[in-house]
Amino acid sequence: MIRTVALDIGSTITRDDRYWASWADWLGVPVHTLSALVGAVVVQGCDNADALRMLRPGIDLDAERAAREKAGRGERLEEEDLYEDVRPVLADLRRRGVRVVIAGNQTARAGELIRRLDLPVDAVATSGEWGVAKPSGEFFLRVVGLAMCQPDQVLYVGDHPANDTFPAGNCGLLTAHIRRGPWGHWWADDPEVRRAANWSIDSLAELVAIVGESGDPDTVRSDTDRTR
Repeated sequence: MIRTVALDIGSTITRDDRYWASWADWLGVPVHTLSALVGAVVVQGCDNADALRMLRPGIDLDAERAAREKAGRGERLEEEDLYEDVRPVLADLRRRGVRVVIAGNQTARAGELIRRLDLPVDAVATSGEWGVAKPSGEFFLRVVGLAMCQPDQVLYVGDHPANDTFPAGNCGLLTAHIRRGPWGHWWADDPEVRRAANWSIDSLAELVAIVGESGDPDTVRSDTDRTR
């Protein structure tokens, strides 16, 4: 039975359009150039920050983030950055008695900004606040603690196989890989990702049915038919 739904942040609940555009502006390159490099690291299965390192070899990302904040050009997160299904689906899950938490690889500042949006969730945490990041198993142990239930009662939802689906599953959590954002779309139909994920989804709205099915042991899908 799924008692808690835990969600990644970037490309799961938030669009990354403004994020990458702001970095392109800060580094003085066309948005298209940075977008193309993001696509390249997606295909290679690398970390998204590698796109910035390609533009500026040796870049100190922490120093650059601090400089952006000082210049008044730091992180922003507003209602328009949320995918349209986020607020209604999370509210629906909570009405059904499901605990909902948000936990992803983001800065402590991002955690503050998400809380200001007053989403219908029970808790928000970021790797910057915890001092540990995905794909570390310690991150997912923290997620389980935030979920306040057993690992196999937690459904972790994310777009990035290497950071979300694989490590969460290895830690005993249920997983849903979402076809959203560059990583989500590129890896959505990969056979290994399909086998690893308990569910493959195109929208957060599908979580409502998944949670409903999990409440009855007789309706939980087997490994052979759990992906669409």
